[in-house]
Amino acid sequence: MDLFEVSDFYLNRIVSANAGKNGGKKELSVLPGSRIKVLLLDQSTVPIISLNSTQSELLQHEIYLINRIDNFNRDKMRHLKCICFLEPTEESINNLLEELRNPKYSSYELFFNNTLTKTQLERLAESDDLEVVTKVEEIFLDYLTINKDLYSLNLKQRIYGDSINSWNGIAFNKSVQGLTSLLLSLKARPIIRYEANSKMAAKLSKELIYGIEKTNSSLFDFKLKDSPPQLLILDRKNDPITPLLVPWTYQSMVHELIGIENNTVDLSNSPGITEDLAKIVLSARQDPFYDESMFLNFGDLSDKIKDYVSNYKDKTKTSRKLDTVDDMKRFIEEFPEFKKLSGNVSKHMSLVSELDRKINQLRLWEVSELEQNLSSHDQHNSDLQEIDKLLSNKPDQPGKPSGPPISEDTKVRLVALYALRYETNSNNQIQRLKEILKKQGVPLYKIAIIDYLIRSSGVSQRLDDEQSIFDKATSNLISGFKTNHQTNNIYMQHVPRLESILSKAVRGKLSERNYPILSPYQGIYNNLNQERAQDLIVFIIGGTTFEEARIVSELNSINKNVRIILGGTSIHNTQSFIDEVEDAGSRWPKTTAGERLNSRVN
Repeated sequence: MDLFEVSDFYLNRIVSANAGKNGGKKELSVLPGSRIKVLLLDQSTVPIISLNSTQSELLQHEIYLINRIDNFNRDKMRHLKCICFLEPTEESINNLLEELRNPKYSSYELFFNNTLTKTQLERLAESDDLEVVTKVEEIFLDYLTINKDLYSLNLKQRIYGDSINSWNGIAFNKSVQGLTSLLLSLKARPIIRYEANSKMAAKLSKELIYGIEKTNSSLFDFKLKDSPPQLLILDRKNDPITPLLVPWTYQSMVHELIGIENNTVDLSNSPGITEDLAKIVLSARQDPFYDESMFLNFGDLSDKIKDYVSNYKDKTKTSRKLDTVDDMKRFIEEFPEFKKLSGNVSKHMSLVSELDRKINQLRLWEVSELEQNLSSHDQHNSDLQEIDKLLSNKPDQPGKPSGPPISEDTKVRLVALYALRYETNSNNQIQRLKEILKKQGVPLYKIAIIDYLIRSSGVSQRLDDEQSIFDKATSNLISGFKTNHQTNNIYMQHVPRLESILSKAVRGKLSERNYPILSPYQGIYNNLNQERAQDLIVFIIGGTTFEEARIVSELNSINKNVRIILGGTSIHNTQSFIDEVEDAGSRWPKTTAGERLNSRVN
C-alpha cells in the first residue's frame, strides 16, 4: 500500500491521455491534431496535482497550460485539447456545464476524483450539444498524498458540530467521500473497527459500511484475500497529548515552527532569506536528502546537514582540468546537477537555520523538557514548580537574568497538559494556574481552551482500554514489531497512543468491546476479532500528526509482513490543534449531568 504508487498510477491515467501515438515522438506544433493539452482543475484538485507532480513532469506529457475551471476569462484555443480533473461537487459540475455550452477547446476528457451520480452524468450528457466530450472517467483520488504511507483529507473547515461529540455536516460528507475514494484507490473492501466511546467514529463507520455493501457495492467487488484489510477509525479525543507536544524530528519540526502547506514552506518572513528561497518545496518524492532525513531528530539532522555540505564541497571542487573538449563537455553536462545540488544544500541549510532560530526564540529546550516530563512521568511537585517558573519567567538560578517570556499560546499549552495529567487530583492547582494566566493578560478565550480540552478529552471522555495516554514506551510489543525509541533523548520520551493500538491490531488483540467490528464479509471469514491485520488503514477524526506518521513509517520499514497507512481529517501542529479545539468548544452548550452520563457509546 504505497500511496505514491497509487497516485502515480491514477495521474498517469489522466495526463497520459492519447500518449503513445506517432511512435512516442514529441509534437510541439499548434496545428489541428496537436498533442499540446490544457489541464483544467478546481479548488480541490489543484493541491492533488501539485503534491503528486511537477510542472516539468506535466510538460513531458505535453501539458503546457494549467488553469482553473472557475476562471471564465480564459482565451478560446480551439486548436488545443483539454483535460479536466475535477471534484464532482455541485459548484464544479455547474462550472463544467457552462464550459461545455461554450467550449474554448477542441475536445474534453473529463476525469473526476470520486464517484459521479446518475443525475450528474445525465446533466453532462445534456449539455454536450457540440459533442466535444471524448471521455468521462472516475479517478479515485479524493485525498492528499503527503508521504508514501500518510494521507490527509485536508478538512480545514469545522470538523465538529454544535454539540460535543457531533459532526459538522459538511465535514462528515467530505470524510465519507474521501475515505470511500481512498478505499477504492487501494482496492480495499475492509472490515471496519472503531473506538466504541466515539459517536463520531460510530456514525462514520456505519455510513461507510452502508456504502460498501449497498450504495457502491459493485465498485467494491474486489477479489477476496487470505486476510481482509482493516479500516481502523480513531478519535483524536482519546489522545489529545500527542498534538500538544513540541516535536523534534525534521518534517514535524518544520510543520510546527514554520508550517507545511501542500509540501510548500513559506520562509518569506524569516530574516536573511533571499527571494529565491522565500518559498521552497519539501517533497520526499523529489528530494532524496529530505526523504532520508525527514524522521531524524534535530541532533542527528544537524550532523546529516554537515555531511551533506561536505559532500557538496567535494563534488563541486573546481580544480578539475578543462584541457580538452571532452573535459569541457563533461563539465557542462554535470553543471546542472551541481546547480541543483547547490540549491538543495541552500534550501536545507536555510530551513535548519530557521528552525534553530525559532527553537531559541521560543525557549523550546526548556518548554519541551517540561512537556515531555508531564507526558511521560508522574512527578507532580516538580512539574508544578517548573510550570510556575516558566509562567512567571523566573531565572534558573538567583542573580541570573531571565530569558524572554514564553508566548501566551505556550503558557496555555503547558497548563492544558498539566490539567490533563493531573485532572483528577489537582483541581485547585489547575484553577490557580488559570488565574495566573488571567492576571498576566492572557485572553479569556485562550484560557477557556483548557476547559474545552478537559470537557472533550478528559478522563471521563477517553476510552478505557487499559492503555493510559501517559504510559511510557512499551518496548516489548511483539517480536518483529518494534520501533527504535530514543529512551535516552529527554525530548522524545513520549510515545503516541497509536503505537499501542497498532501493536494490538496486528496481533489480533483489539478488544471487540472497545473496538466494535462492522464487516461486509458475513459468513466468509471466521473469528474476525482475532484476525491479524496485514493491510491496515488508519483514520483519525480530528487530525493526525507527523510524529504519528513517523511511528507508522518505522513500523512499515521494520515489519515487512504488515502494511499500514495513516491519515486523518487534517495534519496538525500544536497551533492548528489548539485552534480546532477553541473553535469547537466555543460553540458547545454548557455541560449537563445527562450529557456526561450519555457521552460514552457502549
